[in-house]
Amino acid sequence: MVLRGRGLKLWEETYAAFGLVPRPAAPVAPQMAGWFRKKINKVADFKGLKMRIPGLGGQVVTKLGGSVVLTPAGEIFAALERGVIDASEWIGPHDDLKLGLQNTARYYYYPGWHEPGTTLEFGFNKKAYDALPVDLRRIVDHAAAATWAYTIPEWEAKNAIALERLRTEYKAKVQILALPAPILRDLRKVSADVVRQEADKSPMAKRVYASFTQFQARVGAWGQYAEGAYQRLIAG
Repeated sequence: MVLRGRGLKLWEETYAAFGLVPRPAAPVAPQMAGWFRKKINKVADFKGLKMRIPGLGGQVVTKLGGSVVLTPAGEIFAALERGVIDASEWIGPHDDLKLGLQNTARYYYYPGWHEPGTTLEFGFNKKAYDALPVDLRRIVDHAAAATWAYTIPEWEAKNAIALERLRTEYKAKVQILALPAPILRDLRKVSADVVRQEADKSPMAKRVYASFTQFQARVGAWGQYAEGAYQRLIAG
C-alpha cells in the first residue's frame, strides 16, 4: 500500500513503538459541525457552551471558553434532550439520524471544521503481520485499501439521502445552517494554534506536522484549480 506525501511511512513509524501496523480503513469525512440547542451567531457564543466534542476540536472549544463533555455515542441523545449538554458533534446526516439527534436539537450546523478528513483505521499485530508471506501481506493491504475505496461512494450516497430527509421530513423542527464566516475564521485561527502546540510536544509530532503542512500546501493549490473551481461554478 502506498499513500502519497510520506503519511503512511510516518504512521507506520509512530505505531511501530506499540507493536502495530496501521492501515487506513473507512473515511468518514467531511463531517457536520454538530447539533446545537441554540443559535451560534458569533464566536463569543461558544463561551459557557457545554459541548460533546473530543480531540483537537474539543481543545479549540475549550480555548473559546466552552466546556467539553466526552459523552459516549449511545448517551448523546439523552444528554442533549435533558440539557446536560448544549451541543454535540457526531458524524454526518446518515449516522446522526440513526441516533435520532434531529429530535433533540433544532440547529444543525456545517461545515465540520473539526474533522474535515477523518479516517478510521485498522491496527494489525506487527509480529503477526511481519511473519506473513509477502503475498498474504499484500492481500491484507489490498483488503484495507478496498475498504477505504468502497466506503467513499457509500458514505456520500447515504449522507445525501439522509440530508434530503432532514430537509423534507424534519424541515419543521430542524434548521440546517452554515456557521457564519467570521466564526469559521476564528475557528481556523484557534485550530492552527492548537495543532502547532500539539506538534511541539514531541519530535515525532513535529515531523508529522511538518510533513502534513507541506503536503497540504501542495495539494491545496491543485484543489483550488480542480474541485474548488468546479464547486464554485456549480454553486453559482
